[in-house]
Amino acid sequence: MQHRILIVDDEKDILDLLQYNLEKKGYKTATAKNGVKAIEKAKKFKPHLVLLDIMMPEMDGIETTRVLRKTKGFENVVIALLTALNEDFAEITGFQAGADDFIAKPIKPNVLISRISALLRRHHPDTREENSTIQAGDITLDKERYLVIKNGEEFVLPRKEFELLALMMARPGKVFRRETIMNRIWGEDVIVGDRTIDVHIRKLREKIGEDKIKTIKGVGYKFAN
Repeated sequence: MQHRILIVDDEKDILDLLQYNLEKKGYKTATAKNGVKAIEKAKKFKPHLVLLDIMMPEMDGIETTRVLRKTKGFENVVIALLTALNEDFAEITGFQAGADDFIAKPIKPNVLISRISALLRRHHPDTREENSTIQAGDITLDKERYLVIKNGEEFVLPRKEFELLALMMARPGKVFRRETIMNRIWGEDVIVGDRTIDVHIRKLREKIGEDKIKTIKGVGYKFAN
């Protein structure tokens, strides 16, 4: 499958550089110079991934991310923000808006290609979720037998803990927002407090290792592969 990438930046030199390097690696690309144009282009181009600069006129990358996430058909598109900002609040705001990752400027083409390749593998696997087992690091999750295997040791988790672990292991490195976890594990019609999620995360860490599930402050959690 040829992945489609929408590149959004208000600097033509950067657009040209990114487009050249991505197309050289076989990706199909489209470009836009600001967030407003990006949303229009995305509806027609239907990208698998949007590479989005944060600092842009008319509509910045954070707001563009929010709008895309609320647009039908773009709930699960991969969004990577380009940023020269080295501040925690920028990343927290970006994750809260729905971004999947950050790529720092100045951009190194080889690093960019590697990150994009990893993001696309993570979010658009061909068969991973269809398989009965999920492997991430030293942990294997067997969905048919409802077992978790770590270092050769098998153990059974309560249903919600198992489903929560399966959700995160299927996308190692992806940040799952609290509302996403609530909806996917408990359902939209069930009211679940933050404390419930925190308790399940704590119990999982006790069983699989403290370092396996990372907290993204103010946003949610991710499985560290």
